[in-house]
Amino acid sequence: MTDLTPVQRRALRARAHHLNPVVSVAGNGLSPSVLAEINHNLAAHELIKVRVYGEDRDAREQLMADICEQTGAASIQHIGNILVLWREAPAEEKPAVEVKKRSPRPSADKPKARTAYTRDTTASRGKPASRTARTSAPRRQSRG
Repeated sequence: MTDLTPVQRRALRARAHHLNPVVSVAGNGLSPSVLAEINHNLAAHELIKVRVYGEDRDAREQLMADICEQTGAASIQHIGNILVLWREAPAEEKPAVEVKKRSPRPSADKPKARTAYTRDTTASRGKPASRTARTSAPRRQSRG
């Protein structure tokens, strides 16, 4: 069984929070087919949840210890009928992350392209430079 630090265990519990149980252990207990399914899912996902039906707390703890011993997994959490298990996948089975290279940035030697609209930078903070720059409609006089 793998020994994990409390920080690693906490991070794995956080990752497992949104997972659904992928294996169920029911009346037949821990059969070879259930163990094979747990092994298969651990190899595929590393972190899984297992639901246990019809067992008391002590029996679930013993079941968790048996699963961890037979699969080489680490026990992460046991809450109610849900067991959380983790086993690191072998390095050759992990998918390689593809790194994409960016195209080089344009050099500073080249002149920048001009846009159709250029803003007067002398105006203060986006306000027009003068009131005459605005177009205003004549005001209507109110009848009193």
